[in-house]
Amino acid sequence: MNLSGIGYDVHRFAENRALILGGVEIPYTHGLDGHSDADVLVHAIADAVLGAIGERDIGHHFPNSDESIRGISSLEILRKAGALVAEKGGRVINIDATLVAEAPKIGPHVARMRENLAAALAIPVARVGVKATTNEGMGFLGRGEGIAAMAVASVQLPE
Repeated sequence: MNLSGIGYDVHRFAENRALILGGVEIPYTHGLDGHSDADVLVHAIADAVLGAIGERDIGHHFPNSDESIRGISSLEILRKAGALVAEKGGRVINIDATLVAEAPKIGPHVARMRENLAAALAIPVARVGVKATTNEGMGFLGRGEGIAAMAVASVQLPE
């Protein structure tokens, strides 16, 4: 059976942190605030994958109260989500995600992001979509206070 899940995440900008999106360090004045590397794109995708199989969100599987995982690469979180799908006898079919931010421009980094995401989920790069848009200057995203991401995941599980 084919199932779908959706994910959403948002992080505010923070000083003195690297900006990591899709497992790629992007040159920028600020990074994102979070317990892990705060990769908002990967967090949304991991939640979409978990949702497709009826699991709880990444906050349940990787709580911010667990100091042993402080600074963890979000790609590890995504690998764990993929492993949970595999434990149920399933596979991730595809993911599609959108970043929402006024800056920085991510176009030059999308190919590497797609490669990282595909590798973490053991799926072909052609099954990974990554896009970006702005918030047209409106709200906290439009004021450049952070970055949000939305994602959809399709998963195939045995009947």
